[in-house]
Amino acid sequence: MYAIGVDSGTQGTKVLIVDFAGEILGRGYWKHRMTPGLEPGASEQDPGIWITAFSKALEEALDKSKIDPAKVVSIGVSGQQHGFVPLDREGIPIRPAKLWNDTSTIKETEEIITKMGGRKKFIEKTGINLAVGFTASKILWLKNHEPENYNKLSTILLPHNYINYYLTGNTVMEFGDASGTGLMNIKERKWSKEVIKTIGPEIEAKLPALLHPSEPVGYVKPEITDRYNLKKVIVSGGGGDNMMAAIGTGNVVPGIVTASLGTSGTVYAYFSEPFVDPEGEIASFCDSTGGWLPLLCTMNVTNVTEHLKAVLGFSNEILENSASKAPAGSNGLIFLPFISGERVPVLPHSSGVLFGLNNTNFNKSCISRSIMEGTILNLGYGFNRMKSLNLVPGKIRVTGGGSNSKLWLKILADVFHTPVVTLKEQEAGAFGAALQSTWAYYNITGKKITIGEITVEMVKEHKEITEPDTGSVSIYRILQDRFNSLWKTLAPEFTLHKSKERDMPV
Repeated sequence: MYAIGVDSGTQGTKVLIVDFAGEILGRGYWKHRMTPGLEPGASEQDPGIWITAFSKALEEALDKSKIDPAKVVSIGVSGQQHGFVPLDREGIPIRPAKLWNDTSTIKETEEIITKMGGRKKFIEKTGINLAVGFTASKILWLKNHEPENYNKLSTILLPHNYINYYLTGNTVMEFGDASGTGLMNIKERKWSKEVIKTIGPEIEAKLPALLHPSEPVGYVKPEITDRYNLKKVIVSGGGGDNMMAAIGTGNVVPGIVTASLGTSGTVYAYFSEPFVDPEGEIASFCDSTGGWLPLLCTMNVTNVTEHLKAVLGFSNEILENSASKAPAGSNGLIFLPFISGERVPVLPHSSGVLFGLNNTNFNKSCISRSIMEGTILNLGYGFNRMKSLNLVPGKIRVTGGGSNSKLWLKILADVFHTPVVTLKEQEAGAFGAALQSTWAYYNITGKKITIGEITVEMVKEHKEITEPDTGSVSIYRILQDRFNSLWKTLAPEFTLHKSKERDMPV
């Protein structure tokens, strides 16, 4: 028997064909297009692009796998979080979907928070902080800016829900992705009537029913199964990309922590009880297994080193070799990696800072290493915040492009003071979606099995473990304190500089 895992992201759709032992038999990929010519801050895609990309990537994966499609029994879909897919009464998208990285809804976000009595009250009432990218503010944006389209609105979906709807004809949301809308009380796993009222009570009827992640959405429609020579295929609830990546990295039991070192950085862990950060720095999501998934997200990891490589003319190998020549701590050089602003710590107007240059560290090796260290120290601030809120890490499973760097893994182990491992399957979102779908298949066919039992068998670590070094851990503890002190000291200056920057002649 085989499962299909789909990851519909911002840049493209990936499809994996996975057998029930966890082996990858086929892969497919198709690139997405963004909607061009938008106002600054807007980021949108036509949902039809996702369906085309899914079809093309599935054809490629099935072709490469050489399997009998009739033996595929389940499919799961991972999708970019926080998007807004508005459907009319006929189930057709009214307009392009606003995506997770759309920041045109700042005023609407503040409007909702104000109506709820302020940010702390919002967190108290829902268990989660409302970020600019969340779905709730996008719905209010449609009401404020496109009233004609708002009047056509019949159903509110997220990107992965829309693909599930295409596959099955059913409109539902599971707890994990739904918790990233800002419309949900994550502690009770119910829609929040208080938040809904800030937008308009009429939207309550437009929200789909909430589904436990163990429950399937339905079966793939005959017109789709016939096209690919499939038979009866169950569609699992799926989830947001972070929720599916948690499953794909086996992060479904306490003690395992996942870190993704990509353009941005994420750190998340499974909790069996609601996790709430009263300050809202750590996102308090539900997961896609029935638990909770506190998540730290920073904006600056490999995007920073890409800039450095461009300036110095380095390849990844040269950067690694150069940075490895410098000692841990880069002889006291500290880099604040906020070149894209920052989400955690909350410094939207910040910029990058290289601090502490002297005769011993003003060289390519120390500068290169300090920039790599800065991205991890930035994650370290949030990671320590998570530990203060009862996270007890056993080990960290690392994914993303940065996981290919042995030096980055070493810095991560030392800064986090936790062993680090990498995984044999790096496409954690699509892999997790396939694993969740096998769980749904087992449930529907009467085999009682936990998602943890599935991931123990199918998620495989590399044998090499990167252990923290006692000496380096001590150095990074000192450097972490200095890093935190530096950004806190500069926080008012960042805001002042941004306001003055607007008045500077171009």
